Amino acid sequence: MNFINFNIILYKNTMKNFTVLIFFILCGMGSLAFAQTADPDKAAMEKGVNLITTKTYSAEDDARILSLYKNLRVADVSDGMDMVGLPGTGLVDPSIHPAWVDLREFSHVFRGIAVTVRYVPTQKPALPAQGEEFSKWEGNFYTSFSSEAFSKVIRAGSAIIIDDVEDKDIGSIGSNNILSWVKLGAVGVVTDAGSRDLDEVGLEKIPLYLRKSGRGIRPGRNEIESVNRPVSIGGVLVCPGDVVVGDGDGVVVVPRAVAEQVAKYANEILTGDKAGRKSLYKSLGKPLDKTVR
Repeated sequence: MNFINFNIILYKNTMKNFTVLIFFILCGMGSLAFAQTADPDKAAMEKGVNLITTKTYSAEDDARILSLYKNLRVADVSDGMDMVGLPGTGLVDPSIHPAWVDLREFSHVFRGIAVTVRYVPTQKPALPAQGEEFSKWEGNFYTSFSSEAFSKVIRAGSAIIIDDVEDKDIGSIGSNNILSWVKLGAVGVVTDAGSRDLDEVGLEKIPLYLRKSGRGIRPGRNEIESVNRPVSIGGVLVCPGDVVVGDGDGVVVVPRAVAEQVAKYANEILTGDKAGRKSLYKSLGKPLDKTVR
């Protein structure tokens, strides 16, 4: 190996290690947590090991952070992410889109704190045992394998982020259960898979962002794997406690570690944009609307 090749390899390895470190930091880990989980022993590995620690936040701190995002648009937040050195980070694939759009009151727009859940394809039998009633089997599957355990940690301002089985026709979300989440405090829902009852969800005016419509129930199709663990949605890492914003442009996720700084830049951008457009509205004789007041 010559000197030049050696330096190239050294550089690549250094950058790889740097990327891994940033990944952990953005999920709220400190260097101590990283050191503790970087090299678990074989016995621990065999039982399964989570290598990213979930950091928790108080309701008061969540509310404080959300107040900084009160009027921000996805575009403003995206620009703010650029300004803190994370260009393109957090931009969820545009195939995940709003289920409905309200161009008068913008009631499809939401800003929330991520509560995450992951569903995976099931290996359980998809039919009741011989002689067992379907309704009994279905209820047991929901309770034992494909529950909504994440509902226990929903609170005011929560954004429910569902990493689901996108390759199957599953309506894990519907007009009934999404209402129950809102009752607990949820302000919006994002899934990389599907939802059923989309007409009713639109009528209920609950912000929902999804990849496609779904029709099937969860029993026999998926089961819950984890709650409040890091998940991947539309090519984006989402950690519990991250800030999530959705509007007609799509969805953006802000790592909690940079949420305050991103909000500061994004608000400056929004203020300048409003002033510029307000001036244009006036010169065109166009009535001022809520977006420029």
